[in-house]
Amino acid sequence: MKRLLILLVALVAVSCELTNEVIRPSEGVTLMSYNVRSGKGMDDKRDLDRTAAVIRAAQADVVALQEIDSAARRSGGKDVAAVLGKKCSMFHTFSKAIDFDGGGYGVALLSREKPVAVQRFALPGREEARTLLVVEFKHFIVASTHLSLTAEDRMASLVVIDSVATAARKPIFIAGDWNATPDSEFGRALGEKMQYLTDTAACTFPADRPDRVIDYIVAPIAQRVEVLHREVINEPMVSDHRPLKIVVKF
Repeated sequence: MKRLLILLVALVAVSCELTNEVIRPSEGVTLMSYNVRSGKGMDDKRDLDRTAAVIRAAQADVVALQEIDSAARRSGGKDVAAVLGKKCSMFHTFSKAIDFDGGGYGVALLSREKPVAVQRFALPGREEARTLLVVEFKHFIVASTHLSLTAEDRMASLVVIDSVATAARKPIFIAGDWNATPDSEFGRALGEKMQYLTDTAACTFPADRPDRVIDYIVAPIAQRVEVLHREVINEPMVSDHRPLKIVVKF
């Protein structure tokens, strides 16, 4: 009986932490994108508590994460997306791009609303394979990605991303570390298909002294979106990238 009571208390605690909120676009949706380097900061310390603190402070509805370990030795065998989800009281979804260090490595998404569907698409990367994580909610879709360091692979990835966005039956937002500046060949090609919702003049990398923009959030050009707020969060230590935050209505 005592064990049963303990189990029931634990189940109630978990259900209280993860309340399935329905995010309503008419009230404004807060999106965040953050390459968290699996919790490793500019001081080379790996600390998921401070990573989670940055995410909680942003009070985002959905968070696109890049450079996420899953059961990798360098992260102590932890499922980093699950750990951050628990610390932030959010649902987590992970997409593995490659096998890495005894586990996996890829991108993830945290959300206050429980996803209704999840898709994962392989993307090219000659230095390492890449992935596009597409998570559907009741009223919209958010994707997280981390593109290749190679220009040709980024351009090939854009074909996949554009096809996914075109096929979407709900408003869609794509966020991540694109490894290219908006004024590059890739950035210009992306701008012909997507609207930049984040500030393309606000640098995001490296975190301590940012001098370039390689992280952003976009949406299809035909999609009607009102950006109520946009910022690059002033966080110079917790990762090697600074996080992005926008508030949108659509």
